Amino acid sequence: TARQTIFGIIAREMRKYFVTLLVVDQRPSGIDNEVMSQVGTRITALLNDEKDIDAIFTGVSGGQSLRSVLAKLDSKQQALILGHAVPMPVVVRTRPYDQTFYTEIGDTAWDEMPAAAVFKAAESAKADLGF
Repeated sequence: TARQTIFGIIAREMRKYFVTLLVVDQRPSGIDNEVMSQVGTRITALLNDEKDIDAIFTGVSGGQSLRSVLAKLDSKQQALILGHAVPMPVVVRTRPYDQTFYTEIGDTAWDEMPAAAVFKAAESAKADLGF
């Protein structure tokens, strides 16, 4: 079915058109092998089912040695990243979605802040951009 769906076409043709396909699924074994073989970077949390684990490591060199790493992940806030985006497989801890997170990503009410704080933030932003 992957050959007949838009996902199969995108998976086969995406590099030619500089397109990225993000596939999210709780059951990686349900994703067609042709689509999985085209996924360059994989982000995987803890998996318990052998079919899902096999699907994640389809076409990955050294996949058998990474099985033990995958088995040791915490059930929350840890993921294994492997593929094109990283030079070697790496385990990451995701940040919590708490009040601090939403404060940091939320809109800042610049008009309510003192001028000195706004200028300091502007200087910091310029420095981040290399100016």
